Amino acid sequence: MNWTKVLEILDTAMVTPESYGWFHIFFFVLSIVVGVALCFILKDGKKHAPNVVLVTSVVVLLLEVYKMINFGFTYEGEIDYDFPWGSFPFQFCSTPMSGGLAAGLLRKGRIHESLCAYLATYAVFAGLCVMIYPGDVFIDTIGINIQTMICHGSMLTIGIYLFGSGYVKTEHKTILKALPVFCTMVLIAVGLNEWAHRTGLLEEHYFNMFYFSPYTDPHLPVYSDVQNALGVDNPLSFIIYVAVFTLAAYLILLIAMGIRALLTPAQKRKLYA
Repeated sequence: MNWTKVLEILDTAMVTPESYGWFHIFFFVLSIVVGVALCFILKDGKKHAPNVVLVTSVVVLLLEVYKMINFGFTYEGEIDYDFPWGSFPFQFCSTPMSGGLAAGLLRKGRIHESLCAYLATYAVFAGLCVMIYPGDVFIDTIGINIQTMICHGSMLTIGIYLFGSGYVKTEHKTILKALPVFCTMVLIAVGLNEWAHRTGLLEEHYFNMFYFSPYTDPHLPVYSDVQNALGVDNPLSFIIYVAVFTLAAYLILLIAMGIRALLTPAQKRKLYA
């Protein structure tokens, strides 16, 4: 097999899409439409939701592998690979991949419920941020642009389906189920950032999980101002990080509760029958 040719195909170029251009709008609308369609096609959430979550996470994982291949390989004269540490797949927007895979495999129990609650709240907020404001996620490679839209758009799709099918309850305590998962993800990110610092990885590579590493320049919009004001290594900045993102996730839950309350009894019966 001609691996150079394969890599060239995976790196096929396109004009870099613009925010709110046809490419962006198409995937934004598609992610919502698919989520709503799943609520009607696979109405029995207890039966279908774990499988939908698992299949989606596997697809996203495969696309993530493709991204790592695309970003790491060079083939000018000969094939070489350098792991793209700057794109290490453990950002806030990447956690639904691992969280969804765990939820799909575990199936039952409190951990499964907490993971699904996380996917329906925090993950939806993460995906929505990128789908509303893509920023610099678009590049001039077709495959990567499709990958980023599917990965972020699927967060909306899964969230809509989990709430719409009734698999995740639209009740206040759902956020309390999701919070431990988010805190765990934050602690893992802290550990990875500390590991990158202590091993000297940062001397040659950019590495900033969740964009709150105290060892790199503040990067996250708005939150970087908090880090600059309090100090990048101030524990209070992490508390604020968790609190703000939890409020945002809770807002997603309140919106889901509001939408369900607006449904007429007839619509409810049709959707949740």
